[in-house]
Amino acid sequence: MRRFAIVCAGAGIALVVAASPAWAHVKINPSVAPKGSDAVLAFVVPNEESNATTTKIVVQFPHDHPIADALTQPIAGWTAKVAMFHTTQAIQTDSGPVNDAVDTVTWTAQGSGVPVGAFQEFSVSVGLPSDASELQFPTVQTYSDGKTVSWVQQTPPGGPEPDNPVPVLTLTSGSGSGSSTTATTTSTSSSSDDSAKTIAIIGLIVGAIGLIVAIVAIVTARRKPSASAPSA
Repeated sequence: MRRFAIVCAGAGIALVVAASPAWAHVKINPSVAPKGSDAVLAFVVPNEESNATTTKIVVQFPHDHPIADALTQPIAGWTAKVAMFHTTQAIQTDSGPVNDAVDTVTWTAQGSGVPVGAFQEFSVSVGLPSDASELQFPTVQTYSDGKTVSWVQQTPPGGPEPDNPVPVLTLTSGSGSGSSTTATTTSTSSSSDDSAKTIAIIGLIVGAIGLIVAIVAIVTARRKPSASAPSA
C-alpha cells in the first residue's frame, strides 16, 4: 500500500511537471482595459527552457486597429526599440491626426537575459483604440541557444487553449473612472474639512462667550457690598 502511494505521488508529480509549461504563457497584464483609454500594458514573459535564457522579445502590434505611439519602460540589462509603419488612414490623437503607428516593439538583452525558472515584465504606455473589442499582440521569444517560440496561435471559440496562444487584450466599453473618482474623493474631503473648520470656529466662539460671561459674573460678585453685621 505504501509502495502504491509512492508510485501515485510520483505519477502526480510527473503529471504536474509535464503540464506546467502550458501554464506559463506570454500574457498581457492587465488583460482587460477600457476602449480609448491610456494604459500601461505589461507583457509577462516566462522562461520555459531548462538550460537557456530568454534574450529577445519581439511584440507585433495590431495593424487593423493601429496604436499611434508606445513608450517603453526602461529595464536594466535590456534595450527597447519601437518600429513604426505608415497608415493609409489617419489616427486621431490628442495632438491631432497622425499617419504613423507602432509596428513592433523589440526588447534585446544586453546581458544574460531572463534566467531559467524566472519571468520578466516588458511594459509599454499606449493610447488604446476606441473601435475594437480586442487586440492581439503576436510575440516571438528568442532563447540564448537560438531557439524561438512564436506565441501566435488562435484559441478557437469554446475550444481548448493551444500550446502557444497569442497574447490578447480585451477592450471594454466606457472609460476609466480614476479621474472622476479622484475628483469626487477630493470634493468630499474638501467638504469634510470645511465642515470641521466651521464646527471648530463655532466651538471657539461659544467658548469665548462662556469665558466672557464667567469673567463678568466674577467681577459682578466682587463688586457687591458685603452684608452689614447685625447690631448687638
